[in-house]
Amino acid sequence: QVQLVESGGGLVQPGGSLRLSCVASGNIFSILIMGWYRQAPGKQRELVAVISSAHSTNYVDSVKGRFTISRDNAKNTVYLQMSSLKADDTAVYYCNAKRGSLDSWGQGTQVTVSS
Repeated sequence: QVQLVESGGGLVQPGGSLRLSCVASGNIFSILIMGWYRQAPGKQRELVAVISSAHSTNYVDSVKGRFTISRDNAKNTVYLQMSSLKADDTAVYYCNAKRGSLDSWGQGTQVTVSS
C-alpha cells in the first residue's frame, strides 16, 4: 500500500482560495492515478477531481472552472487548487491513489467555507 498524507485544509471565507496537498510514500507515484474526493456531513463521498499518470484530468461538474488538480512526480505530491469557494464546498477532502488492485486513502483534511 501507499501511504498518503494530506495538508492545507482550513477555514476560508466564501470566494476565497485554498490549496490542498497530498504526499505519497514509495517510488511508484508517477504511475498512480491520483484523485481528490470529499464527504460532507450526511452525504456520500464524491469524486472531485482525478489526474492520470499522463496528467489528463477530470472534474465533477460542480467544481469545473474553480478547482485545478495537478501533480509533481518529483515530489510525490498531488495538489488541489480551489478557488471561488462556496459554502457547498465544505467537506472533509480525501486523497486517493489507485493502480490495479492498489487503492489507498489519506486521513482527510477539513475544508470549511464560512463567513
